[in-house]
Amino acid sequence: SESVNDEGGEGEYVNLYTSSQANGELPLSLRETIAADDVLQDPAPQMPSSNSKDALDKERRQKPTEVTRSDEENVDELSLIDHKEIMSRITLKQENDDGPDVRAGSGDILLVHATETDRKDLVLYCEAFLTTYRTFITPEDLIKKLHYRYTTFCHSPDTNKKRVSKNTFFVLVRVVDELCLVELTEDILKQLMDLVFTLVCSGELSLARVLRKNILDKVEQKKLLRYTNSLKPLAARGVSARPGTLHDFRSHEIADQLTLLDAELFYKIEIPEVLLWAKEQNEEKSPNLTQFTEHFNNMSYWVRSLIIQQEKAQDREKLLLKFIKIMKHLRKLNNFNSYLAILSALDSAPIRRLEWQKQTSEGLEEYCTLIDSSSSFRAYRAALAEVEPPCIPYLGLILQDLTFVHLGNPDLIDGKVNFSKRWQQFNILDSMRRFQQVHYELKRNEDIISFFNDFSDHLAEEALWELSLKIKPRNITRRKTDREEKT
Repeated sequence: SESVNDEGGEGEYVNLYTSSQANGELPLSLRETIAADDVLQDPAPQMPSSNSKDALDKERRQKPTEVTRSDEENVDELSLIDHKEIMSRITLKQENDDGPDVRAGSGDILLVHATETDRKDLVLYCEAFLTTYRTFITPEDLIKKLHYRYTTFCHSPDTNKKRVSKNTFFVLVRVVDELCLVELTEDILKQLMDLVFTLVCSGELSLARVLRKNILDKVEQKKLLRYTNSLKPLAARGVSARPGTLHDFRSHEIADQLTLLDAELFYKIEIPEVLLWAKEQNEEKSPNLTQFTEHFNNMSYWVRSLIIQQEKAQDREKLLLKFIKIMKHLRKLNNFNSYLAILSALDSAPIRRLEWQKQTSEGLEEYCTLIDSSSSFRAYRAALAEVEPPCIPYLGLILQDLTFVHLGNPDLIDGKVNFSKRWQQFNILDSMRRFQQVHYELKRNEDIISFFNDFSDHLAEEALWELSLKIKPRNITRRKTDREEKT
């Protein structure tokens, strides 16, 4: 006989997490010093306060390992500039091995190697380092080390050392530019403003201007995020959803609006959020990813609720066929996120157990082949590989792949950072970044958006089961589909 425990969870999307959003606020003291109008207008930054410098000095005293030295030879690797010596400290792949040239190295030597930005053969390595460094060093410590390497050579009259300092500086600027907004802490901002002041004092006004602009841009982004988060969607402000039914709208128009909503959330996700989730599963460090996933789950439960709340079997059938048509258009739009959110609803146990026309069941089975997990989602991976952006991928599989790489490979090899592992993570994330760079051009339809009502009108799992069992009690057997008979 059937039971909730037996049927629950089959064919359903794994709820990655549910959480509240990080508020994204800057500390008040920093808001007053960094984002003030006089800082924005003055061509030279304000001198750090004595409190700021004291805090920095205290922090440096507390972290004596800020500049790491090799235990074997007591060499300051952050001060190395000779390419051959740098390479001698890196573990490289064997002649017939697959994968990246760099297999492992200390955190410092990997950092130094990434600052060799004038070598064209290292472009991909630098990208991989900057994408994955958070798995073995914090942004704050990386900025400190880059700052140290820059100041070691910036005053040297030697042309080569001067070049090294400039390369290091622009890597530092890139790190700042790609900081997640949740990483923009008071300590990091004070540290960066201290560096700007140092640059001004040493006469490097153009470099100071570049770094200062990046810092202020980040502060403005943080302020904008805080303002945006304070604006709740219409549905959350008590505005009722548009009356009517899903059948009032054309399927392709619904698919367009689902894609528009998905895209707005997808483009906000910062790549480090995805990387860190696979390692730490920290919701505060992955606010945009959390929001995107909650959107997926809400949409999926909204679809289930719409269908199962129909009292007549023919109305349920009609609605299910409507969603299949919508999925067809979503596939044309390369929106795998909404496609799979709807599919996970139609293939969920409370819906699947009900009686459906054979033609309807067979039509649904064709769509289910795309997410067949028996061969590691081969069909979906093949479809995704052929897609030309714009595209919204299924992030659940990206997170699964990253988790598999994280758990299946050691962080260290002989005490050194396993960069082969980071290379695998980079390749997974780079495909997602590629899709974020090409945007959809879709017009907003407020009638349809209002009808969605932020997908907030949905039943909980328990309520779905109650209605499912009311429609078809446990003691009534259901005709098996061809797919179930084969298994």
